[in-house]
Amino acid sequence: MGGQATSVLTDAIEFALERHREQVRKGTNIPYILHPLNVGYILLQHGCSEEVAVAGFLHDTLEDTVTTVEELRQRFGERVAWLVQQVTETDRSQPWEERKRHTVERLRQVEDREVLLVACADKLDNLQMMREGIRVYGTEIWERFKAPLPAQRWYYTTLAELFCQRLTAEPGATLAMRTMEVVRQVFADYVPPLGDTPKGASRR
Repeated sequence: MGGQATSVLTDAIEFALERHREQVRKGTNIPYILHPLNVGYILLQHGCSEEVAVAGFLHDTLEDTVTTVEELRQRFGERVAWLVQQVTETDRSQPWEERKRHTVERLRQVEDREVLLVACADKLDNLQMMREGIRVYGTEIWERFKAPLPAQRWYYTTLAELFCQRLTAEPGATLAMRTMEVVRQVFADYVPPLGDTPKGASRR
């Protein structure tokens, strides 16, 4: 029998459920809320603090819903609001390659390792869903994405390498290694050098 979740975790889950209620995963009818729920769960599973897990549950609210920073700050505190801001793309109008390069550079430079934890859990869940999609649908899943397979492969392998380099202690080391393992499963053990963007990565 399970224990009892703390009120802040329950509040974060309920807030995410309400904000992502009508959204679905790209190219599917799968409710989008499963992704932020998985991210928060992954963070708890790997020994991260409650505050970091809350940021995981809420990590897409600024980017994909009408939620504001002030709302997060008032309801969940300054730290959670700040963590969510750090993993939010600020300008979705930019080309895919430019946005992803900015993400990589930001994560290379960020000093707060809890930002890396949230980002890593986010990418791990995306990769696990890719792996399952490939198992069920084959390579046609790549047609769902804004960038082609070589560009996706560059982005995720670059980030996995970065996480392994920067998250060398727990909580985080096991999470980073697990992310690299799934990258290799999804992209057939192809791990390009950092910064080696393949031709076609700029496709939107």
